[in-house]
Amino acid sequence: MPILKKEDDIYPLDLLVADNEFVDQDSQKSWWCIYTISRREKELARQLTKLRIAHYCPTIEKRYRSPKGRIRTSFIPLFANYLFFYGSNEDRFEAMKSNCISKYYPIEDPDQLVGDLRKIKTMVESGVPLTPESRLESGDRVRVKTGPFANYEGTVIRRDGKTRLLIAIEFLEQGVSMEIDEGLLAVV
Repeated sequence: MPILKKEDDIYPLDLLVADNEFVDQDSQKSWWCIYTISRREKELARQLTKLRIAHYCPTIEKRYRSPKGRIRTSFIPLFANYLFFYGSNEDRFEAMKSNCISKYYPIEDPDQLVGDLRKIKTMVESGVPLTPESRLESGDRVRVKTGPFANYEGTVIRRDGKTRLLIAIEFLEQGVSMEIDEGLLAVV
């Protein structure tokens, strides 16, 4: 049983849908990467939702055993202390009033970021076990040939004798990896 139920990690729900008119039509808005005060990502997301400011803070399920031996489930941010939001300078000012933000960065290549976030969102929604990766490692660049992640490009890493596909948010120099069969991969 989860301690708290899973909350929406994206607002609006169609923010990262391909050909989203909401994102494409407004030249006054831009993407921002927010670095939050420690453990305040979900609080900021709640406040942004109340303010109707578009954002995405991917969360994953984490299961662990309590000191008394019970299995607990929590929903934690995939990228600790980071949240992405799409808005105007006025929206950024309103977000700063939340007292949850340490720093913010404008996104130089929003198309790359949105593409990366779409991939991460699909991976989170698929329910496959994901492992946050804090720094990129060198390896072969690959493309998934078939399956639900067909045409995703990433980097192969090896951990504990298993092959993993690393999908990265280049801007953060962080990413997420999942175990994958080598037969599904082709070198780019």
